[in-house]
Amino acid sequence: MAVPENHTLLEKMKRGESVFGSTFYSGSTTPIEIAGNWGLDFAFIDAEHTPTNVDRDMEKLVMASLLAGIAPLVRVRGVNQWDIRKSLEMGATGVIVPYVKTAEEARACVSAAKFMPIGRRGGDAGCRAASYAGPGFQWSKYMEHENATKLVIPMAESFEFFDNIDEILEVEGIDVVNFGPADYSISRQIPIDYSMKNAEVDEKLSELIEKAHARGIKVMAPCIPPVAESVTALQKKGVDMIIMGNDVMFLNQGYQRAREAIDSAAKGA
Repeated sequence: MAVPENHTLLEKMKRGESVFGSTFYSGSTTPIEIAGNWGLDFAFIDAEHTPTNVDRDMEKLVMASLLAGIAPLVRVRGVNQWDIRKSLEMGATGVIVPYVKTAEEARACVSAAKFMPIGRRGGDAGCRAASYAGPGFQWSKYMEHENATKLVIPMAESFEFFDNIDEILEVEGIDVVNFGPADYSISRQIPIDYSMKNAEVDEKLSELIEKAHARGIKVMAPCIPPVAESVTALQKKGVDMIIMGNDVMFLNQGYQRAREAIDSAAKGA
Protein backbone atom coordinates (compact mmCIF):
# COMPACT_ATOMS: atom_id res chain seq x y z
CA MET A 1 0.00 0.00 0.00
CA ALA A 2 1.33 3.45 -0.90
CA VAL A 3 2.06 5.74 2.04
CA PRO A 4 -0.86 8.10 2.77
CA GLU A 5 0.09 11.67 2.00
CA ASN A 6 -1.51 15.09 2.09
CA HIS A 7 -0.92 17.04 -1.11
CA THR A 8 -3.65 19.60 -0.48
CA LEU A 9 -1.42 21.75 1.74
CA LEU A 10 1.37 21.94 -0.84
CA GLU A 11 -1.05 22.55 -3.71
CA LYS A 12 -2.70 25.46 -1.88
CA MET A 13 0.68 26.95 -1.00
CA LYS A 14 1.86 26.70 -4.61
CA ARG A 15 -1.28 28.59 -5.69
CA GLY A 16 -0.47 31.32 -3.16
CA GLU A 17 -3.48 30.59 -0.97
CA SER A 18 -3.48 31.10 2.79
CA VAL A 19 -3.37 27.84 4.74
CA PHE A 20 -4.53 27.30 8.30
CA GLY A 21 -3.52 24.94 11.08
CA SER A 22 -3.34 24.52 14.81
CA THR A 23 -0.70 23.52 17.34
CA PHE A 24 -1.14 20.29 19.29
CA TYR A 25 0.46 19.88 22.70
CA SER A 26 -1.73 17.23 24.34
CA GLY A 27 -0.22 14.17 22.66
CA SER A 28 -3.73 12.94 21.85
CA THR A 29 -5.00 12.04 18.39
CA THR A 30 -8.48 13.34 19.25
CA PRO A 31 -7.94 17.10 18.72
CA ILE A 32 -6.01 16.42 15.52
CA GLU A 33 -8.85 14.32 14.12
CA ILE A 34 -11.36 17.01 15.13
CA ALA A 35 -9.28 19.70 13.42
CA GLY A 36 -9.27 17.53 10.31
CA ASN A 37 -13.04 17.25 10.50
CA TRP A 38 -13.26 21.05 10.45
CA GLY A 39 -11.04 21.37 7.40
CA LEU A 40 -7.80 22.74 8.79
CA ASP A 41 -4.81 22.32 6.51
CA PHE A 42 -1.98 21.38 8.86
CA ALA A 43 -1.30 19.96 12.31
CA PHE A 44 1.66 21.55 14.12
CA ILE A 45 2.58 18.64 16.40
CA ASP A 46 4.90 19.67 19.23
CA ALA A 47 7.78 17.56 20.54
CA GLU A 48 9.78 20.52 21.89
CA HIS A 49 7.74 21.56 24.93
CA THR A 50 5.83 18.33 25.60
CA PRO A 51 6.51 14.77 26.82
CA THR A 52 6.00 13.56 23.23
CA ASN A 53 9.18 12.37 21.56
CA VAL A 54 9.87 11.33 17.98
CA ASP A 55 8.95 7.72 18.70
CA ARG A 56 5.89 5.48 18.58
CA ASP A 57 3.74 8.20 20.16
CA MET A 58 4.69 10.62 17.40
CA GLU A 59 4.08 7.95 14.77
CA LYS A 60 0.51 7.62 16.05
CA LEU A 61 -0.06 11.37 15.84
CA VAL A 62 1.41 11.58 12.33
CA MET A 63 -0.77 8.71 11.12
CA ALA A 64 -3.88 10.21 12.72
CA SER A 65 -3.17 13.47 10.88
CA LEU A 66 -2.73 11.77 7.53
CA LEU A 67 -5.89 9.71 7.94
CA ALA A 68 -7.83 12.83 9.00
CA GLY A 69 -6.67 14.68 5.88
CA ILE A 70 -4.62 17.27 7.76
CA ALA A 71 -0.91 17.57 6.93
CA PRO A 72 1.36 16.71 9.92
CA LEU A 73 4.23 19.12 10.63
CA VAL A 74 6.42 17.93 13.50
CA ARG A 75 8.21 20.46 15.71
CA VAL A 76 11.31 18.52 16.70
CA ARG A 77 13.48 19.17 19.75
CA GLY A 78 16.14 21.16 17.91
CA VAL A 79 18.72 20.89 15.15
CA ASN A 80 18.89 17.14 15.53
CA GLN A 81 19.33 15.02 12.41
CA TRP A 82 17.77 11.92 13.96
CA ASP A 83 14.58 13.71 15.01
CA ILE A 84 14.31 15.40 11.62
CA ARG A 85 14.95 12.26 9.58
CA LYS A 86 12.72 10.01 11.70
CA SER A 87 9.82 12.48 11.58
CA LEU A 88 9.92 12.49 7.79
CA GLU A 89 10.38 8.72 7.58
CA MET A 90 7.26 8.32 9.74
CA GLY A 91 5.35 10.22 7.07
CA ALA A 92 5.38 13.82 8.31
CA THR A 93 4.79 16.45 5.63
CA GLY A 94 7.46 18.65 7.17
CA VAL A 95 9.60 19.47 10.17
CA ILE A 96 9.61 22.66 12.24
CA VAL A 97 12.99 23.29 13.89
CA PRO A 98 13.06 25.59 16.92
CA TYR A 99 15.54 28.31 17.81
CA VAL A 100 17.61 28.38 14.63
CA LYS A 101 20.09 31.22 15.05
CA THR A 102 22.70 30.89 12.29
CA ALA A 103 23.08 29.88 8.65
CA GLU A 104 25.15 26.91 9.80
CA GLU A 105 22.22 25.64 11.88
CA ALA A 106 19.83 26.23 8.97
CA ARG A 107 22.10 24.20 6.69
CA ALA A 108 22.11 21.42 9.29
CA CYS A 109 18.28 21.35 9.17
CA VAL A 110 18.27 21.07 5.38
CA SER A 111 21.08 18.51 5.43
CA ALA A 112 19.07 16.23 7.72
CA ALA A 113 15.79 16.64 5.80
CA LYS A 114 16.82 16.59 2.15
CA PHE A 115 18.60 13.96 0.12
CA MET A 116 21.50 14.72 -2.20
CA PRO A 117 22.11 16.98 -4.04
CA ILE A 118 20.32 19.41 -1.69
CA GLY A 119 21.22 17.80 1.64
CA ARG A 120 22.84 14.74 3.15
CA ARG A 121 19.84 12.91 4.58
CA GLY A 122 20.52 9.28 5.35
CA GLY A 123 18.24 6.73 3.75
CA ASP A 124 16.60 3.42 4.51
CA ALA A 125 13.82 1.84 2.49
CA GLY A 126 12.28 0.07 5.48
CA CYS A 127 10.18 3.05 6.55
CA ARG A 128 6.70 4.40 5.87
CA ALA A 129 7.89 7.28 3.67
CA ALA A 130 9.46 4.70 1.31
CA SER A 131 6.34 2.49 1.41
CA TYR A 132 8.60 -0.09 3.08
CA ALA A 133 10.30 -0.77 -0.27
CA GLY A 134 7.08 -2.28 -1.55
CA PRO A 135 5.97 -2.94 -5.15
CA GLY A 136 7.66 -0.67 -7.65
CA PHE A 137 9.99 0.97 -5.16
CA GLN A 138 12.85 2.91 -6.72
CA TRP A 139 15.43 4.78 -4.69
CA SER A 140 15.76 7.60 -7.23
CA LYS A 141 12.01 8.30 -7.36
CA TYR A 142 11.72 8.06 -3.56
CA MET A 143 14.49 10.59 -2.92
CA GLU A 144 13.26 12.95 -5.61
CA HIS A 145 9.74 12.82 -4.20
CA GLU A 146 10.92 13.48 -0.63
CA ASN A 147 13.01 16.45 -1.71
CA ALA A 148 10.10 17.92 -3.64
CA THR A 149 7.30 17.41 -1.10
CA LYS A 150 8.71 17.62 2.43
CA LEU A 151 8.89 21.05 4.08
CA VAL A 152 11.87 22.37 6.04
CA ILE A 153 10.68 25.05 8.46
CA PRO A 154 13.25 26.72 10.75
CA MET A 155 11.90 29.04 13.45
CA ALA A 156 12.76 32.73 13.69
CA GLU A 157 12.43 33.22 17.43
CA SER A 158 15.53 35.02 18.65
CA PHE A 159 17.40 38.23 18.04
CA GLU A 160 20.28 36.11 16.72
CA PHE A 161 18.09 34.87 13.85
CA PHE A 162 17.47 38.46 12.78
CA ASP A 163 21.11 39.38 13.25
CA ASN A 164 21.85 36.67 10.65
CA ILE A 165 18.62 36.75 8.66
CA ASP A 166 20.09 37.37 5.22
CA GLU A 167 22.63 34.55 5.52
CA ILE A 168 19.99 32.16 6.90
CA LEU A 169 17.47 32.85 4.15
CA GLU A 170 20.11 32.26 1.50
CA VAL A 171 20.42 28.61 2.60
CA GLU A 172 19.09 26.40 -0.19
CA GLY A 173 16.29 24.06 0.84
CA ILE A 174 14.37 26.25 3.31
CA ASP A 175 10.68 26.19 2.38
CA VAL A 176 9.01 28.15 5.19
CA VAL A 177 10.10 30.17 8.23
CA ASN A 178 7.92 30.09 11.36
CA PHE A 179 7.94 33.31 13.39
CA GLY A 180 7.86 32.78 17.17
CA PRO A 181 6.87 36.06 18.86
CA ALA A 182 7.08 34.76 22.43
CA ASP A 183 10.62 33.43 22.30
CA TYR A 184 11.75 36.43 20.25
CA SER A 185 10.39 38.65 23.01
CA ILE A 186 12.09 36.55 25.68
CA SER A 187 15.40 36.84 23.83
CA ARG A 188 15.02 40.64 23.78
CA GLN A 189 13.60 40.90 27.31
CA ILE A 190 10.52 42.75 26.12
CA PRO A 191 6.87 42.06 27.08
CA ILE A 192 5.53 38.80 25.66
CA ASP A 193 2.46 39.26 23.49
CA TYR A 194 1.32 36.60 21.01
CA SER A 195 -0.96 39.15 19.35
CA MET A 196 2.26 40.87 18.18
CA LYS A 197 1.08 44.39 19.02
CA ASN A 198 4.54 45.25 20.31
CA ALA A 199 6.09 47.57 17.71
CA GLU A 200 9.43 45.74 17.64
CA VAL A 201 7.83 42.32 17.24
CA ASP A 202 5.56 43.59 14.48
CA GLU A 203 8.55 45.15 12.74
CA LYS A 204 10.51 41.88 12.86
CA LEU A 205 7.61 39.93 11.37
CA SER A 206 7.39 42.49 8.56
CA GLU A 207 11.14 42.20 7.95
CA LEU A 208 10.90 38.41 7.83
CA ILE A 209 7.99 38.48 5.37
CA GLU A 210 9.71 40.94 3.05
CA LYS A 211 13.04 39.11 2.96
CA ALA A 212 11.57 35.59 2.86
CA HIS A 213 9.12 36.37 0.06
CA ALA A 214 11.90 37.97 -1.98
CA ARG A 215 13.55 34.52 -1.96
CA GLY A 216 10.39 32.48 -2.60
CA ILE A 217 10.15 31.35 1.04
CA LYS A 218 6.78 31.23 2.82
CA VAL A 219 6.14 32.58 6.33
CA MET A 220 4.17 30.99 9.18
CA ALA A 221 2.93 32.88 12.25
CA PRO A 222 0.43 32.46 15.11
CA CYS A 223 -3.03 34.04 15.03
CA ILE A 224 -3.81 35.06 18.61
CA PRO A 225 -6.63 35.57 19.33
CA PRO A 226 -7.86 33.21 16.59
CA VAL A 227 -10.63 35.48 15.33
CA ALA A 228 -11.54 36.85 11.88
CA GLU A 229 -9.97 40.26 12.47
CA SER A 230 -6.64 38.66 13.38
CA VAL A 231 -6.75 36.38 10.32
CA THR A 232 -7.42 39.34 8.02
CA ALA A 233 -4.58 41.36 9.57
CA LEU A 234 -2.08 38.52 9.10
CA GLN A 235 -3.20 37.92 5.52
CA LYS A 236 -2.83 41.61 4.68
CA LYS A 237 0.62 41.55 6.25
CA GLY A 238 1.60 38.64 4.00
CA VAL A 239 1.62 35.62 6.35
CA ASP A 240 1.12 32.46 4.30
CA MET A 241 0.59 29.79 6.99
CA ILE A 242 -1.63 30.89 9.88
CA ILE A 243 -1.68 29.00 13.20
CA MET A 244 -5.18 29.17 14.67
CA GLY A 245 -4.51 28.58 18.37
CA ASN A 246 -3.81 25.24 20.01
CA ASP A 247 -5.59 22.35 21.68
CA VAL A 248 -4.62 23.42 25.22
CA MET A 249 -5.96 26.93 24.57
CA PHE A 250 -9.28 25.55 23.36
CA LEU A 251 -9.57 23.25 26.38
CA ASN A 252 -8.91 26.19 28.70
CA GLN A 253 -11.54 28.29 26.96
CA GLY A 254 -14.11 25.52 27.24
CA TYR A 255 -13.47 24.88 30.92
CA GLN A 256 -13.41 28.62 31.63
CA ARG A 257 -16.93 28.85 30.24
CA ALA A 258 -17.95 25.88 32.37
CA ARG A 259 -16.50 27.54 35.50
CA GLU A 260 -18.25 30.79 34.68
CA ALA A 261 -21.56 28.95 34.27
CA ILE A 262 -21.08 27.20 37.65
CA ASP A 263 -20.22 30.48 39.40
CA SER A 264 -23.11 32.32 37.75
CA ALA A 265 -25.58 29.61 38.78
CA ALA A 266 -24.27 29.72 42.37
CA LYS A 267 -24.81 33.48 42.55
CA GLY A 268 -28.36 33.09 41.30
CA ALA A 269 -29.25 30.31 43.75
